[in-house]
Amino acid sequence: MRFAAFELNGRRGLAVERNAHWTGLFADEEGYPGNLDRLIADGANLEAVAKTVEQGHPVDIAKVRVLAPLSRPGKIVCVGLNYRDHSAEAGFEEPDYPTVFARFATSLTGPYDAIAVPPESSQLDYEGELVAVIGKGGRHIPVESALDHVAGYSVFNDATLRDFQFRTPQWTMGKNFDGTGALGPYFVPSVALPPGCKGLRLQTRLNGEIVQDADTADMVFDVATLVSLLSVTFTLEAGDVIVTGTPAGVGMAHKPPLWMKPGDVCEVEIEKIGILRNPVVGGSTNAR
Repeated sequence: MRFAAFELNGRRGLAVERNAHWTGLFADEEGYPGNLDRLIADGANLEAVAKTVEQGHPVDIAKVRVLAPLSRPGKIVCVGLNYRDHSAEAGFEEPDYPTVFARFATSLTGPYDAIAVPPESSQLDYEGELVAVIGKGGRHIPVESALDHVAGYSVFNDATLRDFQFRTPQWTMGKNFDGTGALGPYFVPSVALPPGCKGLRLQTRLNGEIVQDADTADMVFDVATLVSLLSVTFTLEAGDVIVTGTPAGVGMAHKPPLWMKPGDVCEVEIEKIGILRNPVVGGSTNAR
């Protein structure tokens, strides 16, 4: 079971897939249950939502515009250096506590929309990552029950302007250019995936060439540990997004560096979840 937010001829809707068959409802149709932002924030029963949407009409997912499954998360919490091989290639020791930074909703873009190389920089890098979406909020969440707080998962490209990232010890500026955080294409409920999404293949391809190839089991801090540790500091709320880190192979580690440039196409695929596919353009894009 996978969910997709979509748009066709100016009408937005929600679709669900079972057995490679998509059905959906538009927001202006009777029975429409609401968008995923609202459904997850309200703690909706996603199986019941799927059954409702399945009463709709067939959706040709290749002929609609697929949107980011969540448009305005309350918090976008990102984790750096969370794969052992990536810490090594970046010249850092393996962390004993998560390296955390924030993204803002204005930095998000859709799963097939363009990512822009802004005029202020030419050092646009890719970072394929797994996203965990909080479904039940809490504070001081025990690691043993942390996965009960995760509604589902998606895919992310944490595209980063490296020169801006490393101008200061804090990474916020290089991580928040408008339209650089691609999210989607689908949201997959936790029940449809292995616990904590462990053991799934994560692969990033630039112009068809594999540049990152890893197993999500190789995280330093797995999803349950991240949920628990983050909730020590702040209250996690339904709809919050945790971007769980990238494996080795990022462009800045290549010699010479492999920056994304206009005309490139970057794909991030996570087994059983989906494939992001973003063209790279010059100039600026609007946030989604």
